Amino acid sequence: MTWRALSADWLKIRGKGLWFLVFLGPVGLIAMQGVNFGLRYDYLREQYRADLWGGLLRNVSDFVPVALYLGGTLVCSLIANIEHQTSSWKQLLALPISRTAVFMSKLLICLMLLVVSCLLLSAGSVILGLLLGFGTQPIPYADILRIGFASYAAALPVIVLQLWLSLSSRNQTLPVSMGMTLSLLSLFSVYLSEWIPLSWPSLAWNAGRPWLFSGAGLLLGALVLLPGALHFARKDVN
Repeated sequence: MTWRALSADWLKIRGKGLWFLVFLGPVGLIAMQGVNFGLRYDYLREQYRADLWGGLLRNVSDFVPVALYLGGTLVCSLIANIEHQTSSWKQLLALPISRTAVFMSKLLICLMLLVVSCLLLSAGSVILGLLLGFGTQPIPYADILRIGFASYAAALPVIVLQLWLSLSSRNQTLPVSMGMTLSLLSLFSVYLSEWIPLSWPSLAWNAGRPWLFSGAGLLLGALVLLPGALHFARKDVN
């Protein structure tokens, strides 16, 4: 049943601006670092001369949590609004598909779109590094993939929570406001305790054992998913 709902949701997102957001995040982030390195090229190249790719990735990684939280918030809200704006929840839930399948379909759409963003971020990092002349050093493909996906795994609790809130309320003010606030606070996550999930996307790149925070994000995301799916299955929708 989830597959049927997923197929229908893929058709629904066409022309809704979601793909624009998927490309905007990574392209904007890479463009920002292109300007950063372009304006300070000689200084930064000298500063990172021992590890040019590492220097580029460290600069990119500072803004990955913000992009994930903000992008995840907007994607979740737009996915939920497809049903909210057309008042089609009753018709959708009257179909012979369980509410849990509907919830999981929306979640999978959101997660897959963000996976595409992470892939674009990795590809963009390689292209930017080559344009900056860093090809003289070996390309760290593992780190380039990790820069997006490690933080992505760590951000899953907030992404799942955002979808839960977005699907549960026709008024998107609360989930969008909360998502924007969390994305701004993530800029200061270095000052937060490692026990606070908001800091996990940053720690998934910078910590001594980053895999712990990616794993914690996956686990807590699954735990948030359970009450979210149960609440959606029992909630009256308009």
